[in-house]
Amino acid sequence: MAENPGKPKKPTWVIDKERARRAAAAETVWLFGLHAVRDALANPAREKLRLIVTRNALDRLGDLHGVTPEITDPRVFGKTVPLAPDSVHQGAALEVKPLKWGSLSEVALRQAPGEKRPVMIALDRVTDPHNIGAVLRSAEVFGARAVIAPARHSAPETGALAKTASGALERQPYLRVPNLADALIQLKGMGFILIGLDGTSDAVLPDLLADLGDRAICLVMGAEGPGMRDLTMKSCDHVARIPFAADFGSLNVSNAAAVALYAASRP
Repeated sequence: MAENPGKPKKPTWVIDKERARRAAAAETVWLFGLHAVRDALANPAREKLRLIVTRNALDRLGDLHGVTPEITDPRVFGKTVPLAPDSVHQGAALEVKPLKWGSLSEVALRQAPGEKRPVMIALDRVTDPHNIGAVLRSAEVFGARAVIAPARHSAPETGALAKTASGALERQPYLRVPNLADALIQLKGMGFILIGLDGTSDAVLPDLLADLGDRAICLVMGAEGPGMRDLTMKSCDHVARIPFAADFGSLNVSNAAAVALYAASRP
């Protein structure tokens, strides 16, 4: 009997890619803490799955925006919700799907109301969720269009990141891209000037920004210690440092982002 060929067998790499896509679609995040949960509930773009609260937290949350809560006893909250033991949850946790902000080009070219110049932030190998949460908060305050980071070497959306961001995760685009170098090339093609931040540079950031006028910029920075990778550094059009008064001259990446964003937002 002749063998029935049926459908052609898919290559292994295609099967792996489809599995990864399905896994990503199934990924969920537990947000915790009254502020993070309240902001996520108010975000119509956020897909909400389960809201678990204590009676006290429920009274403090306010509008649940149509989400039905599951009320639990405070003494068993930690067993009901899969959170780290040190999570300051305040009796509120919300299971959600990660936000979908659209493509890099869609976000990068989306003009913000009242912005003086288009600003993006690129983070290279910044894996601490608290640092990224703080960067997102500063990005929202100073009107950056988005924060981008490589998918494999950055913190994903987590409850700890959301809590540090203090609500900014719901409003400030955070894009984890497959390849940071490719994303930087795309931004160049869209007219962005890439400025790497490095404490050893001779150029000073405020002077460089003044020379660029209102040109669109992307501030590129790496984690403390390793800093930017060589390829990331080579992708930058300029490298500059934040001026400092003392010899130690080193800032945490989230603090450096806040200072650089403030400088970029000035007229």
